[in-house]
Amino acid sequence: MPLSHPRRSALSEQVIAALRTQITSGEWPVGSRIPTEPELVGQLGVARNTVREAVRALAHNGLLDIRQGSGTYVVATSELAGVMHRRFADADPRHIAELRATLESGAARLAAERRTEKDLRQLDTLLLRREEAWRSGDAEAFVTADATFHLAVVAASHNDAMTAMYADLGEVLRDWLRADVGEELTPETHMDHTRLVDAIRAGDAETAAVEAASYPFLCRPGRFTPAGG
Repeated sequence: MPLSHPRRSALSEQVIAALRTQITSGEWPVGSRIPTEPELVGQLGVARNTVREAVRALAHNGLLDIRQGSGTYVVATSELAGVMHRRFADADPRHIAELRATLESGAARLAAERRTEKDLRQLDTLLLRREEAWRSGDAEAFVTADATFHLAVVAASHNDAMTAMYADLGEVLRDWLRADVGEELTPETHMDHTRLVDAIRAGDAETAAVEAASYPFLCRPGRFTPAGG
């Protein structure tokens, strides 16, 4: 439905809000190319300049990436996620792995204490989806499935602040995992997460924390391993 036509600044804000909703709702997932400028003009019923202004604003905020000759792509789901992605783009991979381990270990401990039956069903479903993605041999599908599973573990902590922070770091962590896994899935990069889910289901906070802390470090040739590992 075309947007109403109030004064220019308010209209621009409406368009920015509409585009942001497409991103945050998952309608335009991270990595996808958004509709072209003429398509957006037709969908929103506003002038080309208004659409261009809104796209540039979201690109400035880190949600979109304008690639000349290719299109405009979603790179983050929130302004903070965009900031996080830019801030840690050149970070030491070991530091990203340690950050992930720290967050996931604490979240898994809380998840073991607070998880609901709904959380457990979700974890079972996503664990199965992760294994299916691994068997498919599609590295990008596996990265997505693995990231979704780990976010569900954090969400099962029922700590909204921790979950929001982890979600905002999502693309940073996916970049790290994508680089660590490589273009081809190999046996040495596979890690079974069954023990983590079992520990959360059993309410074993200590085991859940230890299992979660060990996962971010993939023992591939030439890469680092956790201390003592």
